[in-house]
Amino acid sequence: MTQSAPGPRVPDEELLRQHVDGDPDAFGELVKRHQDRMWAVALRTLGDPHDAADALQDALINAFRRAGSFRSESAVTTWLHRIVVNACLDRVRHAAARPADPVAFDGTEIPGVAPATEPSSDPAERTALRVDLEQALATLPADQRLPLLLVDVEGFPVAEAAEMLGLPVGTVKSRCARARAKLVPLLAPGRLSATGNATGNHGGGGDVPSGTPQGTGGEHR
Repeated sequence: MTQSAPGPRVPDEELLRQHVDGDPDAFGELVKRHQDRMWAVALRTLGDPHDAADALQDALINAFRRAGSFRSESAVTTWLHRIVVNACLDRVRHAAARPADPVAFDGTEIPGVAPATEPSSDPAERTALRVDLEQALATLPADQRLPLLLVDVEGFPVAEAAEMLGLPVGTVKSRCARARAKLVPLLAPGRLSATGNATGNHGGGGDVPSGTPQGTGGEHR
């Protein structure tokens, strides 16, 4: 007996409309489609799994309640991620001052920021590389780290990342460029071990994005 082929995938916008119209399962299906990526953004932004889980929960509750306000000018996934980003930034703003503890990367997720060495099959070497990257990412202020994560790690187009962050495209591009420029020298062989504590070089990772550009340079606004 042959099984019938699955039906066509319901578009995200249609699922959101069904949720607004009272379908009890539509929002859950929408979350299942995008929860892995939203979780990754929350975790990599906040660094702590408990904070990330709380922020994601807050964001999903907010999205559930505000679904009726969605307008089709942007994709549903962009709308969802913007709510997640805002929930994370709210937690950054209200958190007690403490060093960031970013998620480990192996250096392959950030185009343009090559690891100091080629990925190794030696677990000890790969662990050392991840530690270097953790330390390097922790030096970035939040207003540079988050655009870099959205564009270079999660792979969102710059225009979508700009919409999520509520920033002009030029601002996102310049913040990513400055973040990459800061990471490259820190990932040079022996750089972090030689300096001991790189986080003191760039003002820490707990800074909150504001309307005033940090640092110098021609950031477009």
